[in-house]
Amino acid sequence: MEIETIYQNIEHRVIKDTFGPQTQSHRQNEGKAHKCRGSRCLVLITVGLGVICVLLLVFIILQHITITAERDLIKSYKNTVEEFKQTINSLQDNHTDLMQKNSKLESMSLRDELKKAAPKGGWLFMSTELKSWSDSRQYCRDRAADLVIINTEEKQRFISSIVGESVWIGLSDREQEGNMKWVDNSTLKQGFWLQGEPNSYGGDEDCIELNPEKHNLNNWNDRSCSNTRKWICEK
Repeated sequence: MEIETIYQNIEHRVIKDTFGPQTQSHRQNEGKAHKCRGSRCLVLITVGLGVICVLLLVFIILQHITITAERDLIKSYKNTVEEFKQTINSLQDNHTDLMQKNSKLESMSLRDELKKAAPKGGWLFMSTELKSWSDSRQYCRDRAADLVIINTEEKQRFISSIVGESVWIGLSDREQEGNMKWVDNSTLKQGFWLQGEPNSYGGDEDCIELNPEKHNLNNWNDRSCSNTRKWICEK
């Protein structure tokens, strides 16, 4: 019994001496491996966070550049629109001035021509406004004149050639339907009517206009006296 016990103790000691140091070394190696993996993970995490921070910074910078560029573009667009509006307004003003000057020149030229055609010691005047027949006549009468009387073919041709749109002349049948009279109360002897005129269409056409767009010897038409036209005064 004693010999067996001694043998078992020796065997147990041998086994302990054989496996004990190896097991301890293995555990130390595992600890080192764990420490190595932990340090590597920490480095990777730190690098990852750094990359994320760099990317975020780049994104912020790009956003700032984009917003600044858009703001500058909008400002430039607003300035361009404002300049365009100012240019349009300037062109409109210039156009208005040119039209007014042209109208004055045409009016002056027409007055010169009308003066040449007027009887000796008299004058003719063409308006630049639009008025009814009665208001047109009153305008002339306020200036010691009256609406023009056209009693010759020569005068008819001349006036038809210098006016650019329909004008009132001093002829009407307001006092008696069908009885055309001039403003000096003389009866019409020769008329230069459009075909089918005067027709008193609608029963309310008592005043006469001259329409230069038609043939110069056939361009009279009766109209409602309340219509507005330019007119020619004669003194």
